[in-house]
Amino acid sequence: MMKVLGVDIGGTKIRFGIVDEKGKVYVDERVETTFPLYELLEHHVMRLIESYPEIEAIGIGTAGFVDAKNGKIIYMSETLPGWTGTEVKKQLEKATNLRVEVENDANCAALAEAKFGSGRGYERMVCLTLGTGLGGGIIIDDEILSGGPNGGTGEIGHMILYPNGQKCSCGRNGCYEQYVSGTAIQRRIKEAGLELSPFELFPKASEDPQAAKVVKEFTFDLAVIISTLQAALDMDAVIIGGGVSESASYWMDDLMNQVKPLLLNDLDIELASFGNEAGILGAALLVLPE
Repeated sequence: MMKVLGVDIGGTKIRFGIVDEKGKVYVDERVETTFPLYELLEHHVMRLIESYPEIEAIGIGTAGFVDAKNGKIIYMSETLPGWTGTEVKKQLEKATNLRVEVENDANCAALAEAKFGSGRGYERMVCLTLGTGLGGGIIIDDEILSGGPNGGTGEIGHMILYPNGQKCSCGRNGCYEQYVSGTAIQRRIKEAGLELSPFELFPKASEDPQAAKVVKEFTFDLAVIISTLQAALDMDAVIIGGGVSESASYWMDDLMNQVKPLLLNDLDIELASFGNEAGILGAALLVLPE
């Protein structure tokens, strides 16, 4: 059975997993993200190849805008300094003599859900990752929608919900991720004058009108986002993951009530099956046989 190395690159840690065709993870290692990043990546990849010579290919998921065809980082913020412009595929294939594929991390999470998780059985789905920001992966006819001249296809978090709204890290105002991400919820709590963490907010909403108002605004904005994506993509399902989804037992019913009148057609809305494992599984799927 084919085994590959899946790599999930984040701002604070890099996760490495050896994965087979059935999605079984044999080795799972984490290292702190330090810089220069490419040198760190190559060092640990070479170390793992030496220890596990059965590795046949390498799949890499990373934050940022990615030219997946050429395996190049088109743009990444200073969360990963020096990463913009790195030709990961070219450099790592030369170093390892193995096939290397590189993709955006949210797209990798969508691949994992489509193949092994809550997205199984759907030909067209959108995976929304509600974390520090808002990641989005789009699967159309069982293929990830990716690429574009600037590597920005599927950057759902940077579609605009409220023109002239909250300032976004991309430099524009009113992007989706400024309203439904973990960071956005923290801001909403502060603006409401509440002294709560995001995880305390949702259970508190049943007894605190101000907390309930914050949750209502969050679920309404998420409902509008889902209905807008449906109008553009006509998907079968939306899969919701990321840290914010861990509190979904408190707000999912409210979301369903808010989204129902906004939908053009029936739509399945499911919670993601995978938490932190989605990144390495999806990265592995970039190089595993279909």
